[in-house]
Amino acid sequence: MGNDVLILAEHQAGSISDITFELLGKAKEVAGASGGRAIVALFGNAGLAGELGAADVVFTMDDGALASYTAEAYEKALAHVVEQHQPRLVLLGTTTAGLDVAASLSEIWGAPLVSYVVGLESEGDTLVATAQIYGGKLMAEVALEGDRAIAAVTAGSFPGEAGRGTGSPAVEAVEPPAELGAGLRTTFIEMILPEAGDVDITAADMLVAVGRGIGSEGDVELVQELADAMGAPLAASRPITDLGWLPKSRQVGKSGVKVKPRAYLMFGVSGAPEHLEGMRDAELIIACNTDAQAPIFDTAHYGTTVDLFDLLPALTEKLGG
Repeated sequence: MGNDVLILAEHQAGSISDITFELLGKAKEVAGASGGRAIVALFGNAGLAGELGAADVVFTMDDGALASYTAEAYEKALAHVVEQHQPRLVLLGTTTAGLDVAASLSEIWGAPLVSYVVGLESEGDTLVATAQIYGGKLMAEVALEGDRAIAAVTAGSFPGEAGRGTGSPAVEAVEPPAELGAGLRTTFIEMILPEAGDVDITAADMLVAVGRGIGSEGDVELVQELADAMGAPLAASRPITDLGWLPKSRQVGKSGVKVKPRAYLMFGVSGAPEHLEGMRDAELIIACNTDAQAPIFDTAHYGTTVDLFDLLPALTEKLGG
């Protein structure tokens, strides 16, 4: 209570998701600055509590309705925990689960919600969140005043190392709210995993990526020629795979895969938060986009606004392709 910071743990196939550790590390920092606790709400698999060693307390809740994720059940369970313990701040990810429950929790709990948060700092007794707006083209600083607030954090905004503690948090089982599973309008049936792709881009040391700014499907071949000359797989942002220009197995981002190559070279990628979520941890990021205001240049280590149709043939020739 008081100055506690609570996060929602996300897990899949028996493993805690990276976003959970990123949120937990920040919760530990913010709560510690004001004498509060870092609290985790863990639903559906209490056995994973031991992996959350950086937490002060882990509240577990097991129920048939929470065995597999559904937005309605998680919404009820999270609201129940929040109402019982009244934290100062709730941190969620801008993930499927986080986006599902953030707005409804804001309404139920009567707390302001800031979405697409990429920064969170304590300034005296006030928490200040930095949020992306207009697809990351602008940053807004928001003071989280009052005794409660919710922040939905863009994955990759905070380092996960601080959330991977090896301690032994206190674990407390919470009774589910009455009739947790009653009246749910959605039912989990099965998880369908994507078919294995022709290339595992998550294992590549170098990646060349293409975005919607490339122009047309035929122009993807120019980027493919460079990728071949570099000996690197070709990856893509979501608009490219949605159009069918490359298979889904090549998609980087929130609804694709997360990659961490030594070098990530992009052509025509604007830098939407959904894409940044999947590649911001690359050691070297190089961007080519004719829009000098594209948000990707805020993340890239090096960038150019040279027309990619002038740059690509020159690079390919230089590499002997």
